[in-house]
Amino acid sequence: MNSVPRRTLPLLAALAAALALVAGCGTAAGPAPGDAGAAPAADGAFPVTIPTAFGDVTVPEQPQRVVALGWSDAETALALGVEPVGAADWLAVGGDGLGPWVPQTYRTPPTILGTLEVDLEAVAALEPDLVLDTRASGDRDRYDRLAQLGVPVVGIPAGGENYLTDWRDQLRSVGAALGRGAEAARLQSELEQRFAGAREANPQLQGATVVSGARNTLGEYAAYADGSGRMEFLTELGMTLSPTVAALPAEGFSTPISRERMNLFDADVTVMQPIGKDATEIENDPLWKAVPSVADGRGVLLSDRDVSQAFSAASVQGWTFALERTVPRLADAAAKAP
Repeated sequence: MNSVPRRTLPLLAALAAALALVAGCGTAAGPAPGDAGAAPAADGAFPVTIPTAFGDVTVPEQPQRVVALGWSDAETALALGVEPVGAADWLAVGGDGLGPWVPQTYRTPPTILGTLEVDLEAVAALEPDLVLDTRASGDRDRYDRLAQLGVPVVGIPAGGENYLTDWRDQLRSVGAALGRGAEAARLQSELEQRFAGAREANPQLQGATVVSGARNTLGEYAAYADGSGRMEFLTELGMTLSPTVAALPAEGFSTPISRERMNLFDADVTVMQPIGKDATEIENDPLWKAVPSVADGRGVLLSDRDVSQAFSAASVQGWTFALERTVPRLADAAAKAP
């Protein structure tokens, strides 16, 4: 178990991390909560120890200056009532990094820091006493450099490499580190109940095959892998990744799909979203329109930028926002499946 002091030490190097493909995450029983991550603790109980892929990390006392670097770490902290002093804007929302799906607001906006590349001197200047990096690449060099700050760094959980930290593990880890374990457990239960209600109200989703994909600014398509945030949302609804796509090798949290193989997107339901552009180019792409499921009216194009980003956030706030705006369309598409 590694216990680290609170005072910030001088930095020795700058951080550089790489990512293969970045977006800019009822009657039928739903997925069982994962067992990984910190167990809920009494709020405010310190010290607390959080297991991570890099070993146990001990937070000795209530953090006062939190820097949230991982995908959706900042909005997760906000959901728990803690305002980070530094944050990373993974979805390129702009401003303070909060999309309209986040009901909470900052009293003092955080310093916006890098995503793939983090300026460690800028982080150190914020004098943090806790760094959150719970959904990230899992690169050991990134973690080791952040650890040079001399403060607790709560990195990814075991198995969370390539941004595959699931929402429960992220919520529990952040909640434990902030002394808000009981509140994290409450938020988890509430979102699980929302998913259960959606499953019960839409039994046609249970067992329906699905492919969730994206088109980037270069016109390249990819399908999200099982365990990625987007697929996790759909799995929570009772849907399953198309076996054809599941059998393909993934690069990080997605699988590139060439334009010559667009039929790989075919499933009971096909979800697609644009990355970095509006949805017009997808709507007008004859290859997209020719995918059998799309041609049959079972394509769900997330053309609303806010909905698309909330779906991608894989946070309590994002998915609460996305559920009511996507489930009716997903259910209608699933009902048409042969």
